[in-house]
Amino acid sequence: MLHELAQTLVDLIFDWGYLGIFLMMAIESSFIPFPSEIVLVPAGYLASQGEMSIAMIILSALGGSMVGAFVNYYLALTLGRKILIKYGKYFFVKEEALVKMELFFTKHGHISTFTGRLIPGIRQLISIPAGLARMNLVEFSLFTGLGAGLWALVLTLLGYFIGENQALINTYLQEITIFVLAGLVIIVGIYYTIKKKRND
Repeated sequence: MLHELAQTLVDLIFDWGYLGIFLMMAIESSFIPFPSEIVLVPAGYLASQGEMSIAMIILSALGGSMVGAFVNYYLALTLGRKILIKYGKYFFVKEEALVKMELFFTKHGHISTFTGRLIPGIRQLISIPAGLARMNLVEFSLFTGLGAGLWALVLTLLGYFIGENQALINTYLQEITIFVLAGLVIIVGIYYTIKKKRND
C-alpha cells in the first residue's frame, strides 16, 4: 500500500513538477498532515536522475510548508482563542492556560517553533499554539522557515543519494530522526542554560 502511494506521488510530482511539491507540502503543513518524506524523498530521487533541480525542490517545499503553516497560524489567531474560551471548559482547557501559553511563546516562541518543525507529529501542529499565543509574525515566519527548510533539505538529499533503495531509506530516516531529536535536546539545553545565565 505504502509502495503504491509512493509510486503514485512520484508520478504526480513528475507530472505536476514543482507545483505538485508546493501543493502537497502546503497540505502536509496544514490541518491534513501526512509524512513529508513520501513527497520529498521521491523528488530527491528525480533530482538524482536529472529530472528536477534540488534548489527548486527545496524552494517549492519551503513555499508550500510556509503556506500551510500560515493557514494554521491564522486560523488559530482569528478563531482558535474565541472557540477555546467559549468551549474550552468542555475539554478542560481554561483561559488561564491560554494566558500561560501566550507568556511562554512570548519568551520561547522562536526556539519552540524551530524545534517543533523538526519533530515528527509536531511539525504540522506547532503553528496552532503559535497563533493562539499571538506570536510575532516575523519571528514565526523566520523560525518556521528555518525548521521547514532544514527538514526539506535533509529529506531531499536522502532521496537524491539513496532514493532507489527503500530499505536504506527506512534505516537512514530512522537514524536521521534520532540524530535530529538528539540535536534538538542539545540545542534546547544550551538555549535554557544561556537564558538562565542571563537572568542570574
